[in-house]
Amino acid sequence: MELKINQQIKKFNAESLSVQSLLDLEIPNKQNGIAVAINNTVVPKINWNQHFVQETDEILIISATQGG
Repeated sequence: MELKINQQIKKFNAESLSVQSLLDLEIPNKQNGIAVAINNTVVPKINWNQHFVQETDEILIISATQGG
């Protein structure tokens, strides 16, 4: 599966991935303070296990930062 994540094409050895599975592969240790948008729509964290990504999706993973 080929996905566009944060404007970069990445390949995964899976036929289907939930948002949670994708995050487990991409950022396994830093999932607090993360927001995920697919095709410009935020996917609530409560839905990460049930929402599956498609190859045509544009995925944006944003992590909150502190500071000013």
